[in-house]
Amino acid sequence: MNHTKGGLVIFTANSHPSSRELGKRIAERLGVELGKVQVYQEANRETRVQIQESVRGKDVFVIQTMSKDVNTTIMEMLIMVYACRTSCAKSITGVLPYFPYSKQCKMRKRGSIVSKLVASMMCKAGLTHLITMDLHQKEIQGFFNIPVDNLRASPFLLQYIQEEIPDYRNAVIVAKSPASAKRAQSFAERLRLGIAVIHGEAQDAESDQVDGRHSPPTVKTTGAIHPSMEIPLLIPKEKPPITVVGDVGGRIAIIVDDIIDDVDSFVAAAETLKERGAYKIFVMATHGLLSSDAPRFIEESAIDEVVVTNTIPHELQKLQCPKIKTVDISMILSEAIRRIHNGESMSYLFRNIGVDD
Repeated sequence: MNHTKGGLVIFTANSHPSSRELGKRIAERLGVELGKVQVYQEANRETRVQIQESVRGKDVFVIQTMSKDVNTTIMEMLIMVYACRTSCAKSITGVLPYFPYSKQCKMRKRGSIVSKLVASMMCKAGLTHLITMDLHQKEIQGFFNIPVDNLRASPFLLQYIQEEIPDYRNAVIVAKSPASAKRAQSFAERLRLGIAVIHGEAQDAESDQVDGRHSPPTVKTTGAIHPSMEIPLLIPKEKPPITVVGDVGGRIAIIVDDIIDDVDSFVAAAETLKERGAYKIFVMATHGLLSSDAPRFIEESAIDEVVVTNTIPHELQKLQCPKIKTVDISMILSEAIRRIHNGESMSYLFRNIGVDD
């Protein structure tokens, strides 16, 4: 049954077969067929997109999930959006459940804010609206000059905890670093559970130590300032030994985060929790990138189960590691598409969501 008004076209921009699965689920929920489009790589590795039906005067939604070749998927998205724009589409909404380069949203010494560049390219290509999910930093929305709807996967993960973990009342929500404490607090308050925070782990790439503001001159210079003035140097940080703030003994530990990619920090956190007496360990994350040897490390670790959503295809990783479970979020994406196309309010999808969620 079609749940939308006329004039809706849904394309899936990814040339990889496994990445089109999410688009099929969304189209099925909306009661429409996926639009006809051909996306492929030529012999010289250039991306070619051929739209095979009229989009003139229609609302076009381009669904794009990230594959291992992230740069190719970005180009597929940009070329398809531009093709729809030059074909006189009424509006073009990008549906990117995982926004690429979202971890590069801060200045790193003499690097660049790459997520701002990607946002600018998408707007320039002709995007008029963006639907995404659990941005690594919510401030990324400010990189766009178009409306951005940053949906949340937490209701689906909370539902999984309540339905699939029989004794979840004996659980504690764990933040593997102080930076994840707000997310853990949000989960704990909704489930009426306690919270624990791991502090003192090895420094990671998200630390402010590598922020562009931490770059003092290597030698003391007085030519540009008054000789009597000396700029005080900031005392360098020294992390304490690993400690767990909160009681996890005899409890189920549920580690929550937004992205699970390099699993070293999760494996180390699981070992620490096991040493502190946790008898079962779950990891919950929205985006399961699970790069490189992540499935093998998870299989060999103290982690009992890793739960991620299908914002990113990871069927191969699930074959390599049966501990990986998937939560389907196509329902909320299809409802967002339906509401935008029909001109309805999006506030229902953000009910009970606070600033820190």
